[in-house]
Amino acid sequence: MLKIIYEDNHLLVVEKPINMPVQADSSGDMDLLTEAKYYIKEKYNKPGEVYLGLVHRLDRPVGGVMVFARTSKAAARLTEAMKARRTKKRYAAVVALGIAPYGTLENYIVKDESTHSSRLTSKDEPGAQRASLDYAAVMSKNGFTLVDVDLHTGRHHQIRAQFAGANMPLWGDQRYNPAAERGQQIALYAYSLTIEHPTLKENMTFTSIPTFGAFAPFGDALAALTSGVRCPYIDDGIIAVNKTAGISCAIADGGEDTLEARLRAAFGEVYPVHRLDVPTSGLVLFARTIHVRDALLKLIAGRELKKTYSLIVFSKPERPSGEAVFHAEKDSSEARVRLFDRPGANTFEMRTRYTLKKSVRLESGETVSLVEAELITGRTHQIRASFERLGCPIVGDDKYGDRAKNRAFMDRLMLCAERIEFNEELPPPLKRYSGKVIEIAPPFELTKNGIVVYRV
Repeated sequence: MLKIIYEDNHLLVVEKPINMPVQADSSGDMDLLTEAKYYIKEKYNKPGEVYLGLVHRLDRPVGGVMVFARTSKAAARLTEAMKARRTKKRYAAVVALGIAPYGTLENYIVKDESTHSSRLTSKDEPGAQRASLDYAAVMSKNGFTLVDVDLHTGRHHQIRAQFAGANMPLWGDQRYNPAAERGQQIALYAYSLTIEHPTLKENMTFTSIPTFGAFAPFGDALAALTSGVRCPYIDDGIIAVNKTAGISCAIADGGEDTLEARLRAAFGEVYPVHRLDVPTSGLVLFARTIHVRDALLKLIAGRELKKTYSLIVFSKPERPSGEAVFHAEKDSSEARVRLFDRPGANTFEMRTRYTLKKSVRLESGETVSLVEAELITGRTHQIRASFERLGCPIVGDDKYGDRAKNRAFMDRLMLCAERIEFNEELPPPLKRYSGKVIEIAPPFELTKNGIVVYRV
C-alpha cells in the first residue's frame, strides 16, 4: 500500500518502498510511478490518463522520500530547482567501522550502460560527470557506523560508487560491496528531502525513517536525524547531541528552532542540562527524565563532569600547557564578559586548563595553533574570552577577536566541545554512567597546509 507523506494540488510526496523500481522496467514488477498514478486516479475519480511528473529517482533497492509533480508547471519548476541545487537531499547509510568522522567526496563518475553500474574515473573520460557529497558519522554500534550523507549532485549510483571507491562500501550493497552476502538489504535510505514549493515558494522538508536490516539498531539515532539532530549516544536516561554551529541549545535561549525543540519533536519531553554558545559546535547533554536532569545538574555544579574542547587559535600560547585563571565581569550592554587578573566586587572566577597540540605557519605568514582545553569552571564565553586575554583569540570569533580579520580568514568559530567524561563512581540514577566517555571529532582539522573545515 502506497504511503503518502504529503499531497496538495501541485505535489505528491510518498515513501518509496525498498526494492521497487521508480518506473516500469524490463522486470515487469509493479513500479512506484504506476502505483502513485493509480492512487490519484482512484482517490479523485480521475478519468483517462493521470498526469504525474517524475522529477528525480532512487535506485531500485533504495527506499525513502520521493516527490512527484501533479502539474506540468510544478514539474518544470521542481526540475529547474534540482538542476540549480536548490533542493537538499539527505541519506542515511550504514558502513563498517573505520570510516573517518567527517568527509567530502569529490569524484568524476561515468555510467557503464553494459553493466548498469557506475565507476569513478578521470574528468577527461567521455561521459564523465562531477559527483560531490559530504558525510558525517553519527553513531557507532556493534561494529557498524550510521552515516549522514548530504548529496550535492545526483549521479547514477553516486553514493554507492563513491563510498566503495573510498574503501567504505555500504553494508549489503550487492553491486559495489564484495563482502555483501546474498539476501542482505543495502543500508541506504533517502530520509529527508527539502524542496521549494512550486507555487507557495516556501521551503518544505519531508522525512521518513528506515527500520529494516542494518538500520534497526539505530532507531533512536535515526528518529533524531530526521528531526535534524545528530546524536552519538542515546539511551532512556540521556541524549548526547553533536551540535552544529548556528543553533541554540534550549527553548529558553529564544527562537523556535532549537536543539530542545527538535529533540522534543522526536522523543517528547527532554531537559537541557548545560549550554554551548550558538556559534560553538560539539557535545551537549539532554536528560530524558527529571531525576536524571537533577542528578546531572548536581554533577555539573560539583565540577564532577569533565568537559574538553578543541579549538584553533591565532598565534600560540606562550607556554605549551598551563591553567588560565581570570576574573570576569558580565557586560550586558555588549553581551560579552570583561576579564581581570584580580577579583572584584562583581566578578566571578574562570579557570581553564589547556595543552598546545600543534602549530602551523601558513603561507600567508599567519601562525595558527590547535589547542585542547578543559573547563575547570563553566562560565559564559569562558574559553573564548580567556584565549583572547592570552593573546590567542579563537579563529572565527567575531566577538572576542578581530572581526575584519576573521571575516577575511574564516567565517566559522573554530571551537568544539569534543569530549564529556563521567566520574568513576556515581550514585543512582547516574551509576550506569560511571567512567563513561562520550566523544566526537571536531568538524575541523589543522593540517600542515592549513585549516580544513567540514560543513556537513
